Amino acid sequence: MQSTCRLSGSFWTRILVRQILAVLLVGGFGSVAGAAEVAKPKAPAAVIDAGKFPDLQAALNAVPEGGGLVKLPPGRFELTKPLLLEREDTRVEGCGAATHLINKSEKGEPALILRHKDRAKDKKAHAWRVQLADFRVSGNPKSGDGVLAEGINEVYVSGLSVDHNGGHGINLIDCYEDPRISDSIITYNVKAGLNIIGGHDIVVNANQFEENQDAVRCIDCYNLCMNGNNIDDHLRDGVVIENTYGSVLSGNMIEECRGIAVIMDRDCYGNTISANVIAHNEGGGVDLRDAHGCAVSANTFVLNYVRGIVVGPEAGRITITGNNFCNSYIGKGIKRRKDDDAGEGVLLKGTNDIAITGNVFSGMAREAIRAEGQCKRIVIVGNTVVETSKSAPGKFKAFDLPEAEMEMHNNTVAP
Repeated sequence: MQSTCRLSGSFWTRILVRQILAVLLVGGFGSVAGAAEVAKPKAPAAVIDAGKFPDLQAALNAVPEGGGLVKLPPGRFELTKPLLLEREDTRVEGCGAATHLINKSEKGEPALILRHKDRAKDKKAHAWRVQLADFRVSGNPKSGDGVLAEGINEVYVSGLSVDHNGGHGINLIDCYEDPRISDSIITYNVKAGLNIIGGHDIVVNANQFEENQDAVRCIDCYNLCMNGNNIDDHLRDGVVIENTYGSVLSGNMIEECRGIAVIMDRDCYGNTISANVIAHNEGGGVDLRDAHGCAVSANTFVLNYVRGIVVGPEAGRITITGNNFCNSYIGKGIKRRKDDDAGEGVLLKGTNDIAITGNVFSGMAREAIRAEGQCKRIVIVGNTVVETSKSAPGKFKAFDLPEAEMEMHNNTVAP
């Protein structure tokens, strides 16, 4: 037993010695590696006063490799070719709308381009942490995007006014990691206010979008978090989401689009549309063209003249719960808008596996729920329907589901 103890103690002593030597060796080599890294330091970050340079491009070119803060002075700066920022870890900050970049080019070029210096020869090159804040970018019908960012990870745009550009207001291409667009006003752009292609963990929060072609387009992305935006008077659609999953639209106001308020298409899944006000849209409220496993809940669909929700033949496994589809009724037999009623509530077009529960349909011009084609496994439970067929009394049923395979329970229909 004593011999065993001695051997055990000797064993642990050897292990301890080896660990101490390993720490010393790693520390030594680590110092050498660290020295090698320090041998090529980045130039330290700097504060650049753009007012001290002959033009804004010269100020952007002066940003050192380590990044910095570029302060734009107030004034009107007319651009005949795009400004180009190729540095990462850089913030460009103006003096609010008093700093105005005006794109005078009529060649379809952007006002401001953000990209890695090697992007032209290496499409995989990405820059990190570029921020834009507190200035205005405008253009003309023949100019390009207001801001074009290519391959910028953690791009952050806040407090910008982006208007009247001939392309998209803000165009994010392959800004894969964590793009954030917040507290900006994006208006009157010929294409989308915000166009996002190929990003994830996206935040679009507290912005104003008005009279762009579309407000927001999110294509080939995932984890879009779009909250608290005001979307008004768009010339085509409000929010267009394609091939995007795991995303949420909540707390937005989407009003008076000439097209459709929200479209989901091309293999969307696992998305939620919740607690939005979707009002006065000429083409309809929510159009689920190719979407599965999605929830549409607790939204207010008011005076959408065609219909509130469409679930197309390429979509399915959808829950439609706790929404209100209404006209302008304010009680005591009074409507705020005398001649306007909501169109149709929900249209199912050859779709399967749909639960429609706990909704209120009131003041509908036509049906509350209608099905076209053969729909299967449809559950309609606990809905309240008041005043349907307002456009032609007695012509339209509350529920018109002639070919649907369905279960209906505990729905209330009042004249």
